[in-house]
Amino acid sequence: MSNKRFHQSRREMRHRRLRKKMSGTPERPRLAVFRSNHHIYAQVIDDAAGHTLVAASTLDPDLKDQLPTSGKIGSATAVGASIAKKAKDAGVERVVFDRGGYAYHGRVKALAEAAREVGLEF
Repeated sequence: MSNKRFHQSRREMRHRRLRKKMSGTPERPRLAVFRSNHHIYAQVIDDAAGHTLVAASTLDPDLKDQLPTSGKIGSATAVGASIAKKAKDAGVERVVFDRGGYAYHGRVKALAEAAREVGLEF
């Protein structure tokens, strides 16, 4: 098994293990994070209804102008602030943070801290 596939499968196992105990409710939806090599995605999900309430990523046209030209942490910070603003506009104040099996470090941590600064509680 290649090194990349090994790390991917371990991350998926960690994510499944986390999701056994964590789910989003209408009162407290789940803030899910996905990280790729080039982009970062965040969604606020109500698992009871099976709906995505709001989403943000580095591919959003309104965010592309604000993103720094280099550095992934700056992009993650911008996505975190954007998802928190969109969630607050949708009436969501408190969420459950789903780090997606990634370590709470680097881009995932930057996204979470930016969302907290804007006023999202978790």
